[in-house]
Amino acid sequence: MKKMLMGAALAAMMSTAAHAETIGVSMALFDDNFLTVLRGGMSEYAETLDGVTLQIEDAQNDVAKQQSQIQNFIASGVDAIIVNPVDTDATTALSKAATEAGIPLVYVNREPINIDDLPEKQAFVASNEKESGTLQTQEVCRLLEGNGKVVVMMGELSNQAARVRTQDIHDVLATDECKGLEIVEEQTANWQRTQGQDLMTNWLSAGLEFDAVISNNDEMAIGAVQALKAAGRTMDSVVIAGIDATQDALAAMAAGDLDVTVFQDAAGQGKGSVDTALKLARGEAVETRVYIPFQLVTPANIADFQAKN
Repeated sequence: MKKMLMGAALAAMMSTAAHAETIGVSMALFDDNFLTVLRGGMSEYAETLDGVTLQIEDAQNDVAKQQSQIQNFIASGVDAIIVNPVDTDATTALSKAATEAGIPLVYVNREPINIDDLPEKQAFVASNEKESGTLQTQEVCRLLEGNGKVVVMMGELSNQAARVRTQDIHDVLATDECKGLEIVEEQTANWQRTQGQDLMTNWLSAGLEFDAVISNNDEMAIGAVQALKAAGRTMDSVVIAGIDATQDALAAMAAGDLDVTVFQDAAGQGKGSVDTALKLARGEAVETRVYIPFQLVTPANIADFQAKN
């Protein structure tokens, strides 16, 4: 009887070990509000799964560091890799390394440049950026009744999301309803609040006149708000729009400082990336693109999104 019990225990241990799965995760940057929520979504979801371990690394916005992390994941024999790319133009090499090692790879949030040529056992989980800047700019156009001057704050230009969101703005302003809106300045603030504040301070010092700020993300929009307030401008005299609906952004909206944002489900993307990585590791079929929808957030429906954060 004792031998039978020991045998059953050993079999159970071997079964658990056989199903244990490790996913290596390389995040572009830990020090980013949105990416922190995304990373948290991954971790919290993985904790609900038996035998799934995440090894999460911070690439610190360094392409070479991220490449090294991928190589280390491969060398350690992880079951799958999730990458939030530092530079979306540098993903072809990451895909090649994972393919040669026979390890599934999932890009999350930032669209890889090789999205149309992803190898087998690779996928992309995010939200469709054509929705983000479009929803944002259409609402700004509505608030300004189709006329006014606009400044645009762009994210990192090496990042696909920044390029698409900015193009979305131009596309909406080219429509009949919004062609009365004019972009008077368009510069990058690299997704950062402090750089957004500095950029806005420079514009104000130059005497630039505008009716709205359309920012590729909430962090830069909040920086713009801080600079405008420091300059004594009232927030009801300018429309401020961001993207992501972070906690800080929702707080700014509740305070009357932010007029528009777009909810990007960071936690949902994190969960989706883990799910997709596990399916690929288990030999299951997945879509190459897995999209989590964007949603417009305004003071009228902010309560719905405060509950989600």
